[in-house]
Order: sequence, then C-alpha cells, then structure tokens
Amino acid sequence: MQKILRVLIIIAMLITAYLLVLAWQKDYANVPATSADAVTPSVSTSTTGADIPTTAGASDIPAATATDIPSSKADSESTEAKAGTLINVTTDRYQVKIDPVGGDVVYAALRDYNAKLHSDNSFVLLEDSGQRVYVAQSGLIGPNGIDTASGRAKYSYQSDNYVMQPGQKTLTVPLTYKQDGVTITKSFTFTQGKYPIRVNYNINNTGTQPWNGQVFAQLKRDSSKDPGMSDKGALSMATYLGGAWGTPDDDYNKLKFKDFNDGELTAASDKGWVGIVQHYFVSAWTPNNFTGQFFSREKAGDHFIGMNSEPIVVPANKQKDVTATLYAGPKDQESLIEVAPGLNKTVDYGFLWPISKVLFAILEGIHKVIGNWGWSIIALTLLVKIALMWFSNKSYYSMAKMRAIAPRLQALKEEHGDDRMKMSQEMMAIYKEEQVNPMAGCLPILLQMPIFLALYWVLVESVELRHAPWILWIQDLSAMDPWFILPMLMGASMFAQQMFSPQPTDPMQAKVMKFLPIIFTLFMLFFPAGLVLYWTVNNLFTMGQQYIVNKKVEREQREKAAKMAS
Repeated sequence: MQKILRVLIIIAMLITAYLLVLAWQKDYANVPATSADAVTPSVSTSTTGADIPTTAGASDIPAATATDIPSSKADSESTEAKAGTLINVTTDRYQVKIDPVGGDVVYAALRDYNAKLHSDNSFVLLEDSGQRVYVAQSGLIGPNGIDTASGRAKYSYQSDNYVMQPGQKTLTVPLTYKQDGVTITKSFTFTQGKYPIRVNYNINNTGTQPWNGQVFAQLKRDSSKDPGMSDKGALSMATYLGGAWGTPDDDYNKLKFKDFNDGELTAASDKGWVGIVQHYFVSAWTPNNFTGQFFSREKAGDHFIGMNSEPIVVPANKQKDVTATLYAGPKDQESLIEVAPGLNKTVDYGFLWPISKVLFAILEGIHKVIGNWGWSIIALTLLVKIALMWFSNKSYYSMAKMRAIAPRLQALKEEHGDDRMKMSQEMMAIYKEEQVNPMAGCLPILLQMPIFLALYWVLVESVELRHAPWILWIQDLSAMDPWFILPMLMGASMFAQQMFSPQPTDPMQAKVMKFLPIIFTLFMLFFPAGLVLYWTVNNLFTMGQQYIVNKKVEREQREKAAKMAS
C-alpha cells in the first residue's frame, strides 16, 4: 500500500506539472515575431500623433488640434528637433535614446545585463526598430497641450549626447518648447546606480491667459515575443508577458494584451503604477505629484497602457511642475518596492509565493557569503534537509523497518496469497508489533513537493539568477543543462536511492518503481539546471541519511534477535 501511494503521488506530480505547462502556454504564450535581436533605431516611428490618448474627462476638455500649436521657436544656443535625430544618454545603468519629437524614450539598453549568455551586447528592453516597437511615451494634451492627434511637439535641446561621469550623482537632459508666452521644459533626470528615471514638466506661463492641459504617460508595445525567453530552451515554460497595474489598495493586477480594449482598467491613484511585464524585466510609469487615471487600449496590433493626469491649470505669470517616474529595468525586488507599492509583485512566484519568498531570501543571504549561486543552491538544499530532518528521520526509520520485515511480509503473501483478508490482518499485526507506519515513507515526498515547486519559480522569476553560472558547463542555472549531465546524474541518484528503500512485494509495483528514475530523468531534461541541481543534491543527502537510519535499524534488529535467542 505504501509503495502504491508513493507511485500515485509521484505520477500526480508529473501530471500536475505537465498540466501547469499546458495551462501557462495557453494563457501566456506570445505571438511569434521576427528576430528579437537588438537593433539600435536610426529614425523613430513611435512618436506619431495617433498614439496620443484621448483627453480624460468631459467634452469641455477637448484634445488640442494642430492649429492650436505654432511652430516652436528655437533658442539661439539650442537645436530644434529634426526627424531622425535622437539624443543619446549614457549612464552607469543605461544606454538611452530620446526622440526630441515628442520627447519619448525610444531605446533603453541595460548595461548590467547581457542580451544573451556569453554576449557582449547589453540587453535591450525598449526599442523602436524594424524588429520590435516597445517605447515609453509621455506628453501634454488638452486645450493648450502640445501633443495632439495631428502631431507631436518638436522640442529644442542643448546637446545630442549626454554621458554620466564617474562620481556624478545625477544627470539631467532638458528639452524645451515655447508657444504663446509659455515655456515648457521637459527634463529627464537619471540617478547614479538607479533605474528610475524622473520625467518632469515645468510649465512656465508668462502669458496673459491660463494654461490648461493634462500630462499623459504610457507604454507602447507591439505583439512581438519576449526576447528574454530566446535562450531558455525549446520546451521552457512561458512566463507572463502583458500589462499590469497596481494601487495602494489593490497592489498587483495582470491585464493580458487581448483584454486591453475591454475597458477593464479604470483605476485612478496618486501612488499607483501601470506597466508591461516580461520575463525578468518590467517597464512602468508611476505618478509623483498628480493623480493618474489609468487606461489601456489596443490599436492596429500595438498595445498601450498608461495614465492621464487630472486637468492642470497654470495661471498667467505662474509656473508648475508635474512629475512622473519611468522605471525600465530588471525585476529587482528591492529596487521595485522603492518605486511604487506592489511593483515588486511583478516578480510573480505564483500561488506558493510565501515559500518562494522565504527560499529566495535564504538563497540570497547565502549568496552574499559564498558568492556563487550554484553552491548557494547546494547550501540551501542542506538547510532544507536539516529543517525537515526530524520528519525525514521518522519516515526513513519506518521505511528501514519495512525493509527489515520485508521477508516476513513476503512469507505472509506466500502463505495467505489467496486469502487477502487474512493476509491483511496478519500484516497489520506485524506493523503493530514492529511499530511501523506503512504510509510514513510518503512524508518526505509530500514535504518536498511544495519546496520543489516554489524553488522552480524562484529560478524562473528571479533576475538575480539570470545567466548565473555554477561550474564548468553550467553557465546559466536558470536555463536547462545544455549537455543533460545533471539530469542524468539525478536519474542515477534515484536508481541508487532505491537500494536504500524497501522493495515492493508486488512484481508490477517493482517494475513501476524501476521505471520512475527514467521517467523523472526525461521529465527533468528541460527544467532549469538549478532545480535539477537541487533535486540531485537532495537525493544524495537523502541517501546518506537513509544509510545512517538503515544501519541503526539493522543494529536494533540484531539486538532484538540476540535478546530473543537468549
């Protein structure tokens, strides 16, 4: 009975995992696209007026028309925006390109993250190229807004190349636009060692009439696939790619691309966020000093998610600053929680997130000491074994005693093979005499199952483990073993582990148990190498633990036999 239950549990694990794969692929598989390799944009096509959201509110706040906006008058020391010109910004974290037509971020490469394993190219999160459109847009709309459906503002700028120098705390890139006595300065402020970009609008009204408008901030993305999944193996599980938003009262919600036109996103918040989530990385807007009305829409295959501010009025001879923050970077939990409430939950560990968070915290703490994620996983495995040792010892002790009484059970089967009731009664008497629980052998599997699944999501979702090497051929613990060596070692460890377990008396059960290591090996071929490492090391520790317990039981059996003989 014990073996049957163990087999059923293991088969249930395999079936559950397989169904999870199918479900996630169905819900979150991405639309195929052309190559996701980064291409630096030369001419931006992202800043068309058609991207501008409709002004929020009633009909008394119409969107501005092209005739409302005179051509910008450039300062003598400034350069007026020209089509195809991009402003380059280099910091310790970013390589960014800003289009002065509209002032959109049309390119963002993350300098701390390689595009692919062993590649010298930085990972490109935002870009506007022939392969992909994914940009961060912002502007001013409304009665006196300078961004309309007919066209975008053409800002003047002082330089087309900005570089953050060593020791420089912040770097500000100002863009200027003038109309009818109103000077609008849109500035991007980058901070050393940080990913949040402060986008500020200074509206200086030196005219005779109040200025009326709204700020909008949105992300635009096409239907291309997630480039971060390209090096994880052909059968890797798809992670979520789509929209997300949060407020202090409702801090994390997903919004699939296919639902962008459903009108589901109606929240408003002065401390919330809206963004697009992909594997390991996220882009998001959050308001700093205004209440954002969130929105989403889909148009011609492009997806927009963002926010409009409440109507803004700047009286004559007054000025006002309106600020939003753009985050475009890794899903680093410590960084995200500082940007907006709930943004750290884009690191989605699934329904076992409490266990995953604990495992990651322990793993990260070990890594700070050891400095290698592979050895940290091994150390974590040992800590888990120690934490579960009392339960495991009870289970292995029962299994060892089952192994010791196996000859007696086999004799009962031969004696009462045709009388199953009599055989069951005799077996229960032996279990009671030896104080054995035949179900106890299932306990280690039941305890390990949630830890195993939780660790899987830690490896899949934690950007810290992206391209994290261990030793020799394992250069990315978050991806499958390229040579399948670890899965083979895991299968061998399962075969060896069976030597320490009681053998089933039923021939069919015995055959099933012999095939389980093969099934598990095939199943684990495409799992993250870090997870296979965990299970392999867990098997080795289990073998050692079972060896010690078996020796103890054998000694007890010898002492019992000697006492009975005397």
